[in-house]
Formats: sequence, C-alpha cells, structure tokens
Amino acid sequence: MPALTLYALTALVFLILDALMLSFVMKPLFTRHIGPLMADPIRIAPAVVFYLAYVAGLVWLISAAALRDGTPVVLPALVLGLMAYGTYEFTSWTILRDWHPAMVITDTLWGGVLTAFSAWAGVTLTRMIHG
Repeated sequence: MPALTLYALTALVFLILDALMLSFVMKPLFTRHIGPLMADPIRIAPAVVFYLAYVAGLVWLISAAALRDGTPVVLPALVLGLMAYGTYEFTSWTILRDWHPAMVITDTLWGGVLTAFSAWAGVTLTRMIHG
C-alpha cells in the first residue's frame, strides 16, 4: 500500500506544480518563440503517457529506495529531472531552428526542481501517512 500512496502523492504534487508552471511561465515563453508550431488544442494522450511513465520511473529509481532505506532523494531526483528535461530541450535546440536558449534554460531547470521537489514531497507525505 505505501507504494501506491507514494506514486499517487508524487504524481499529484508533480501534476499540480507542472500545470501551474505550464500555464503561467512555459506556455507564454514557448508561444513567444515557437507559437506557430504549437498544437491548439494540445494533445492530451501523449501528455498522460509521459506523466504516468515519468512519475513511475521517478518512484522506481529514486523514491521507493528513499522511502524504504532512507537513501537520498533530493539530489538524485534533481539529477534525473535535469537529465530528462535537458535531453528534450538540448535536442530540440540542436535540431530546431527557432528553439531559444531561454526555453532550454527555463525548462531544464524547472524539470530538475520539479522532479526533486515532487520526489521529496511524495516520500515525506507517504512517511507521514504510513509512519
């Protein structure tokens, strides 16, 4: 049961924070630089697949061990987030003409912070619930 709680709480924190960031920071930034390339409306299915899989990977690789053994959670999750979001951003910047460095920096740093905070929050809240 703690594994399901850990996944659900991590996903909840991740989704709420990312929805806020996407709405108020990333969408305006991306619209400014690549607006004509953006889908309207957005495609929900690929987003759902990403979020479910990303949080599952985060829980599997980092959070479950932190919950079980007390291993570090923040730094490994930060590194995972920087690598995952950085892979997307730096690849896009490499191959797409209008990709802007501000998009790369903002999204990569956000991915690191979001992943680290969500993992920490998921572990902390699960410990509070399951003792």
